[in-house]
Amino acid sequence: MHIEWSTFFIQIVAFLILYVLLSKFAFGPLFGMMEKRRQLVKEQIQTAEDSRKLADQLLEEQKQALQQTRKEAYEIIEQAKQTGSKQADDIIHAAGAEAVRLKDEALKDIENEKAKAIASLRSQVGAMSVLIASKIIEKQIDEKSQEELVEHYLKEVGGNV
Repeated sequence: MHIEWSTFFIQIVAFLILYVLLSKFAFGPLFGMMEKRRQLVKEQIQTAEDSRKLADQLLEEQKQALQQTRKEAYEIIEQAKQTGSKQADDIIHAAGAEAVRLKDEALKDIENEKAKAIASLRSQVGAMSVLIASKIIEKQIDEKSQEELVEHYLKEVGGNV
C-alpha cells in the first residue's frame, strides 16, 4: 500500500474546509435549535413539576376542607340529636306534668262530687229520719210493723241514691 501524500493533504484541507463551513452554517444553527429544544423541554418539565406540586397542594387543601366539612357536619348532627333529645325530654316532662295536673284536678273533682253526694245523702237521710220518726209517732205500731216500715223506707232511700 502506497500513500500519495499530495492527495492525502488535499483531502485533509478539503475536509477542514468542509468542517469549517459545516460548523459555521450547519452545526451552529443545528446546535442552536437543539439547545432551544433542550431549553423548551426543560421549561416544560419544570412547568409540569410546578403544576404537579400545585395540584398536590390543592388536593391536600381540598382533603383538609372535606375533612373539616365532615367534622362540622358530624357536629351539627350531634347537636341536632342532642337538641332533639332535649326537646323530647322536655315534651315528656311537660306531658307528665300535665298528666299529674289533670289527675290532681280529677281527684279534686271526685272529692268535690263525693262531698256533694255525701251532703245530699245526709240531707236525704235526715229528711227520711224525720219522716220515719213522724210516721212512727203517728202510728203506734208494734215492733214487727216498725221493722217492716224501716226496711220499706230504707229501700226507698236506696232507690233514690
